[in-house]
Amino acid sequence: MKIDNAVPRLVSAAILLVLSLASVPVHAQDKPYTEGSVWNISMIRVKPGMFDVYMREVLPMRKKINEEAKKQGLLVSSHILSGNALGRDDWDVMFMDEYKNWAAFDGISAKYDAMMSKIVGSEDKQVQVMMKRTEVRDILGNKTMQEIVIK
Repeated sequence: MKIDNAVPRLVSAAILLVLSLASVPVHAQDKPYTEGSVWNISMIRVKPGMFDVYMREVLPMRKKINEEAKKQGLLVSSHILSGNALGRDDWDVMFMDEYKNWAAFDGISAKYDAMMSKIVGSEDKQVQVMMKRTEVRDILGNKTMQEIVIK
């Protein structure tokens, strides 16, 4: 009789083991996406009537900085979106800078500081440029986000 009781227990244990092993691949399966590049996004509200003034000021300098950053392998791409703001607290210009991955940000401040000195000039000159921009735009926010690529 002990053998009769042992068989159902053994079968139950075997079934439990098989079921628990079968669930492992479900948890270990690949995610339905891969991690893509990392984006630094700036949301800007340009003051009414100042769009062209702002673009004439910011785009030539931004182009030089982005070209140098690409040459140094820091920046993958850069995009600018423009649209209507939905209210006083909404942005109408978005700057999107693409970086290869999170590791691209290691030591990036020093590299961009050197580029800014070369392209814009001294720290005092950089402050003057930034102060001038505050007359025509407000920065509503900055975000750094990673792209998710669907498999």
